[in-house]
Amino acid sequence: MADTKNHVLAIDQGTTSTRAIVFDRDARPVATAQTEFAQHYPEGGWVEHDPEDIWRDTLQVAREAIARSGVGAAGVAAIGITNQRETVVVWDRASGEPIHRAIVWQDRRTAKLCAELKAAGHEPAVRAKTGLLIDPYFSATKLAWILDHVEGARERAERGELAFGTIDSFLLWRLTGGQVHATDVTNAGRTLLYDIRAQRWDEELCRLFDVPMALLPEVHDNSRIFGHTAAGLFDEAIPIAGIAGDQQAALIGQACFDVGMAKSTYGTGCFLLLNTGTEAIESEHRLLTTPAYRLDGTMTYALEGSIFVAGAAVKWLRDGIGVITHARETNDMATQVPDSHGVYMVPAFVGLGAPHWDPDARGAIFGLTLGATQAHLARAALEAVGYQTMDLTAAMIADGGAAPATIRVDGGMAANDWLCQFLADLLEVAVERPVHLETTALGAAFLAGLATGVWADLDAVRATWARRDCFEPRMAAADRERLVAGWQVAVAKTLTTG
Repeated sequence: MADTKNHVLAIDQGTTSTRAIVFDRDARPVATAQTEFAQHYPEGGWVEHDPEDIWRDTLQVAREAIARSGVGAAGVAAIGITNQRETVVVWDRASGEPIHRAIVWQDRRTAKLCAELKAAGHEPAVRAKTGLLIDPYFSATKLAWILDHVEGARERAERGELAFGTIDSFLLWRLTGGQVHATDVTNAGRTLLYDIRAQRWDEELCRLFDVPMALLPEVHDNSRIFGHTAAGLFDEAIPIAGIAGDQQAALIGQACFDVGMAKSTYGTGCFLLLNTGTEAIESEHRLLTTPAYRLDGTMTYALEGSIFVAGAAVKWLRDGIGVITHARETNDMATQVPDSHGVYMVPAFVGLGAPHWDPDARGAIFGLTLGATQAHLARAALEAVGYQTMDLTAAMIADGGAAPATIRVDGGMAANDWLCQFLADLLEVAVERPVHLETTALGAAFLAGLATGVWADLDAVRATWARRDCFEPRMAAADRERLVAGWQVAVAKTLTTG
């Protein structure tokens, strides 16, 4: 590779925004572009995106980041893609046009179907192959819904006229001018259609969820050249050389390559991943077993706990009820009061994720008195993130996962000092915050750079990770126990399942 090609463009397509970041060989961001896009809520519990919005924004921010970097397309060795997982797009293979809006990972419209499949006894067999629970969160029932609700879609799918993909696959198709229909193991592993141990699409699962296999993309390692950008998109063709779902990308961006290393990402939701190496640990506490990454054909697995609402609760405080003007205000508001005044928020706006998996639960605030203020609500929203993370770590340890000595945090909410300290206090472990919080994009960059020689190996990637802050536990045990007891009561009142 020419010395001039020592930068990598990462496309980070998230739930509420799309960003592009150009990283140099030292893993430093040299240019960024970002834009938010519209969310659509056609019915209660339904969440949709327009794939054309996502494509338009992706191309725009990619071009802007390259322009701002000053290196041009000629200086970009590769593109890495990371994406919101489980979100479903179905498009016409001939025209490339989506046949329906994307159904987002948060969407709960298939809760009834999932309940019926569970009642019929299918979950143990599904879980044995996929490491997942039968839940509307995952892709398969969303995909089936589109096929059943768009006129003629199922017949066209059977004839091979349609393509399915998670967002990465759709972007890869568009970036390559319709030449490549593929995905990686981390995204495939979130569909309920992929056997994570046999590492292939599973015919029995496809029959169970009524999904024609002709729809499905090829599945590859995370770091490889998937294809090249089509003529006219950039000044020259750029290889697309890395893909990973956002949470796995963050694990890679945090350089959590050793068994027992854990990261927790705080964005719209919160996702805690614990590296379990080549062993796919079966959870007895309703966590997920998921591919962490596959490099050179070798699969590394993780235990994952998924919290549906973290930053989204702060967004609701801002946009829904006007308690705050900017998300960053929550840090100062939390420090303005000595405690939450007995207020607990259970942010089950779209159901509860791990370890409860109650799709019918809805958000609730407990303990309100006339003395409760905006600051107490803001603090309760932050505390809820800590409590939910605590529930996940307890479940992981109970499942036999190694208790992490530290947890590396990232995502927008990790910039909040108060939250990081509260996490350390509740979890009773050191919380490490890296120099660069956008580790999801960085993980995608690492994968693309590993495939194209920007970084020689995982040791070279490890060498770039740098800690900015470390938060040590300091809360008294009695205070922790009192707070946790109140949280447990609030969650119990919110759950709709036994």
